[in-house]
Amino acid sequence: MRLWGLTALLAMAVFFVTRCVLFAQSVLVSDQSFSVLLGGLALGSWRDIPAAAVVASPWLLFELLLKPSWRDRLRRPLFGLYIFTLLFVGVSEGIFWDEFSVRFNFIALDYLVFTTEVIGNIRESYPVGKIVAALLALSALIFWALRRPFKSAVTAEAPRRSQFAWGLSLLVLVWVVAYKMAPPEFSPNNFANELADNGWRSFLWAARQNKLDYRQFYATRPDAEVMADLQRLSGHSQVSATLDAGQKAAYKPVKAGGKQPNVVVVMMESMSAEYMATFGNTENLTPNLDRLAGEGLLFTHLYAAGTRTVRGLEALSAALPPLPGKSVVRWPDITRLNTLGSVLAARGWAPHFLYGGYGMFDNMNGFFGAQGYKVTDRTNFQDGLVQFENIWGVADEHLFDQVLIDMDKDAAAGKPFYAHIMTASNHIPFTYPDGRIDIPSPGKRNGGVKYADFAVGRFMEMARKKDWFDNTIFLFVADHCASSAGKSKIPVHRYHIPAIVYAPKLVAPKKVDTLASQIDLAPTLLAMLGLQGDDRFIGRDILSTPPAEGRALLSTYQNLGYLKGDTMTVLQPKRKIETFRISADGKDAQLIPTDAQQASEAVAYFQGAALLMEKHGTNGSAR
Repeated sequence: MRLWGLTALLAMAVFFVTRCVLFAQSVLVSDQSFSVLLGGLALGSWRDIPAAAVVASPWLLFELLLKPSWRDRLRRPLFGLYIFTLLFVGVSEGIFWDEFSVRFNFIALDYLVFTTEVIGNIRESYPVGKIVAALLALSALIFWALRRPFKSAVTAEAPRRSQFAWGLSLLVLVWVVAYKMAPPEFSPNNFANELADNGWRSFLWAARQNKLDYRQFYATRPDAEVMADLQRLSGHSQVSATLDAGQKAAYKPVKAGGKQPNVVVVMMESMSAEYMATFGNTENLTPNLDRLAGEGLLFTHLYAAGTRTVRGLEALSAALPPLPGKSVVRWPDITRLNTLGSVLAARGWAPHFLYGGYGMFDNMNGFFGAQGYKVTDRTNFQDGLVQFENIWGVADEHLFDQVLIDMDKDAAAGKPFYAHIMTASNHIPFTYPDGRIDIPSPGKRNGGVKYADFAVGRFMEMARKKDWFDNTIFLFVADHCASSAGKSKIPVHRYHIPAIVYAPKLVAPKKVDTLASQIDLAPTLLAMLGLQGDDRFIGRDILSTPPAEGRALLSTYQNLGYLKGDTMTVLQPKRKIETFRISADGKDAQLIPTDAQQASEAVAYFQGAALLMEKHGTNGSAR
């Protein structure tokens, strides 16, 4: 029992130091208020008690169940390993916080699945060898400092059989308390709430909640009412998540007598709007994208659906509002989904998905391949094409080289093509070929952004020389922003992304200020192609939406946001609904009374999406 107590106290000490480091990082790097975060620091220390007892609980079983000879042999090496593990997880939390500004969540859980990319990314981004060596040295120092209390705990009276029952009961009680402990929500400031949490607890919670059933956890309305509202809100007489190949509408070409235009969608990794001069940046990081924005159709108030690449892929391909838990992209065995590529394929387009990384990550290859796309990732690029790559993917310029090769083949065969391209260079470790930009590699985020923009400029210069260029619609859009950190539950300014349609011979330059969502891009492209009659998506054509009816759909893993004007209704687990007044810069949110109509519309979008995917599943075509 004494050894359990000692190891629990050690865990609490590591938790406290970790929280202090995250506290300092939030104040110094994220410009958070010192006084606001103090509550999270204090509450977290109290919440650490059951978490520490759980983390140390194997020591109680060790003392109660093992024979004395085995206990004597294993105590010291296991204690050293225990110290190292606590320190290693603490450092990992710091790295995770640096990127996401949250405790371990479902992203950390997913990272354990895709070990090749994640471990490789960490090795290329951080001095892993030095960190591990430092942790080993610190572990040895702590082991030496605790040698006397450790010896005292070990030489205490050995556990008797009479202690087994109440010791096991105490262990069960501790686990139940920790299991029932929900994420803290004592403050409107999300940084404070995350500081009050415990990484071990939040990781186990994510393992439990990685899949959330909408009906079970969120506010609902009668299904028939929801579907009627969803049709009205989408502007379609029928909405569906399942591809109906028999749906045929009269094709109206973009230009009279013209052939079907090609469509090239470039989804750019982490390309927040804040990096572009178009939206006020003064660092000259995106001259090529800024030029395209000035010469093309620019959507100035478009917001990402989520904070991960799979959410962007889901929103743009299937025009689905983000459902809680896993993205649809990661659902197993899902086919015949209503996607932009499958709709265009039914009309004669050749759909492609091209990615600069390993497409097995997040099931990208599986998802797009199941929907009929021709999938190309770094494993099947043309031989000799790739000259630079890191663990996350090939340099964007080489990805675009492969795109041009594939598009030329389709054009030579007389097929209109649709390409959904996912870039990778604007991602830590931010390495890229030398001599391309004036920021040496490896750079920080600004280097990744500027190189990604360079690659776009190079791609467009090469594309202009192609015979198919004048009959091609290009869309440049981000998958999500570079950071999801903010004070509020859904920090709106962290979802603002650029969306640029560029087709000099087909689409006139214009700025569109209507508030819109990533899920609206697929319907907008279909409308540009004259295929409105094929549109059964939940999203809607931005160009035909009155500005006063603009709205955006945003999400975290559990919180589902519906933004209209300067108010956002947030649907949360336990059927909770809150509404916030959003500041002009999107950084602050003030809790206000919920408007019943806006709440009803929010439920219609998210419950409606869940209903459509349930119907899709009952057809035997998903999950």
